Amino acid sequence: MTDTPTQKALVIPQLIVGLGNPEPKYDKTRHNIGFAAIDILSRSWKIPVTENKKFQGEYGEGVAAGNKKIRLLKPLTYMNLSGQSIQAVTSWYKLPPESVLVIYDEMDLPIGKTRLRLSGSAGGHNGMKSTISHLSTDNFPRLRIGIGKPKGVAGDDKSTISHVLGRFNAAENQLMSEVLEFVVQCVELSLKQGVEKAMNVCNSKTFNIESLSS
Repeated sequence: MTDTPTQKALVIPQLIVGLGNPEPKYDKTRHNIGFAAIDILSRSWKIPVTENKKFQGEYGEGVAAGNKKIRLLKPLTYMNLSGQSIQAVTSWYKLPPESVLVIYDEMDLPIGKTRLRLSGSAGGHNGMKSTISHLSTDNFPRLRIGIGKPKGVAGDDKSTISHVLGRFNAAENQLMSEVLEFVVQCVELSLKQGVEKAMNVCNSKTFNIESLSS
């Protein structure tokens, strides 16, 4: 008797979360690129997100690419407690962890690079540590957006904090606009064909500042 290969279930996100910090002083900082991603998805899909006290975040639901029902979330708990807000949504709607796609900033990726994965560790990111803790697993997809490392310093805590909580310069802002448009494409591909297929596209492209002027 021959074993028939079992077809791997597609991982299709049902809840998309962008990590960041509330308060105007954190707006448009590198650490809030996850919020910026939710904002552009919200505009692209015409799904408004508004404050939802039960979910401790800004939340919205609607129909996205491929006619899929989708939920968007920006936790308002501050980065270190992001998992509380995410768990509130997953518990309420009984969503499995693997249906949660988390978008956040990554210093270990150069600016202009995105990396989509099906699972993985927190990699020192406090928002992800909280998410993994509250979902009791690291088996959920994540899309990391590169913000690069601080230039010309040894990467001590002080320079790291000022880097992630700093804002992009004009050229970087232009670059990140392109990256965020690409993020929309990556997420839509994940919804239509599954995260694994989308990884081939999302992990192969790099945007750079030099190409903007050409």
